[in-house]
Amino acid sequence: MGQGNGRRGNGSTAPAGDDLLLEVSGLKKFYPIRRGFLRKVVGHVRAVDDVSFDIRRGETLALVGESGCGKTTTSRCILRAISPTAGKILFKTDGGRVVDVATLPRERLRALRPQMQMIFQDPYSSLNPRMTILNIVGEPLLVNGVKNRQERIDRVEELLRLVGLRPEFMRRYPHAFSGGQRQRIGIARALALNPSLVVADEPVSALDVSVQAQILNLLLDLQERLGLTYLFVAHDLSVVKHLSDRVAVMYVGKIVELAERDQLFAAPKHPYTAALLSAVPKPDPRARSRRQPLRGEVANPAAPPSGCYFHPRCPYAIDICATDAPAFEEIVPGQWAACHRARELRLPGIALASSA
Repeated sequence: MGQGNGRRGNGSTAPAGDDLLLEVSGLKKFYPIRRGFLRKVVGHVRAVDDVSFDIRRGETLALVGESGCGKTTTSRCILRAISPTAGKILFKTDGGRVVDVATLPRERLRALRPQMQMIFQDPYSSLNPRMTILNIVGEPLLVNGVKNRQERIDRVEELLRLVGLRPEFMRRYPHAFSGGQRQRIGIARALALNPSLVVADEPVSALDVSVQAQILNLLLDLQERLGLTYLFVAHDLSVVKHLSDRVAVMYVGKIVELAERDQLFAAPKHPYTAALLSAVPKPDPRARSRRQPLRGEVANPAAPPSGCYFHPRCPYAIDICATDAPAFEEIVPGQWAACHRARELRLPGIALASSA
């Protein structure tokens, strides 16, 4: 997978050009807080607060962070499953035209849906238990104009083989499958319309560890064979290191660090990233743990602290961290962070296995 070395104002390491598939700029999603008899708005939950990044064709950008940091909300805004409060989501269609998904009228969204698909987190609740696998995987085809039943059957057979399932399984219902098999069905459904962008929302977090590796290897194989582009949402950095080209770390609705995978794992520039890396389990039982447990709780997005949102939990915080919000800037070539002390701190990383 290619390595970008360009410089862009939104913190991307991707070069501007024809290979740019998605560009997110200043994305915000606020939810109003209403109280009283008249349901007056008294504040907002800042679920996504000024997020910017872009993705090249054929790459995987991982969006990571603790639960509640805004990862899933960001991904759903990109797909317009929910409407953003502000910002731009520029997507390059198969025809080469760039559209702003954030402001696209709903009647024009339907034509864009086949090009942007999602793999859901829970393989149990995301499949209709009353539908056969043929109907589940074939439904996107039917909705998008493939009326011939035999054409749909042939396409479903092809998709099931593609994800490692036997075509004769298409007559069965979801309850007959294991969690890993159900997620393969979900992947087949997402690929039915040949999308160029696939958003994977923690697709292995609900699966056994032994099955997670199989699904990750499947996603890598499909990317190589079909030229897919992934936005991979996760909270587990040990999963991310095997799949991603670049990593964006989120905290309370903001991206605090973005870099190439190897660069970020080896030498993080934000203390929050370093804390997440220290929690990655080591395969060697004799290795001493260097885990840096974070004090306190995740900041409340309805009433975030002043200055840097992370400063109440940061072991390296100084006075300016409590008063001034840090700029998101390029610390070293290709690595961006929002931390007042990013240039002076030498934070520990972790080594990547040679098979990663």
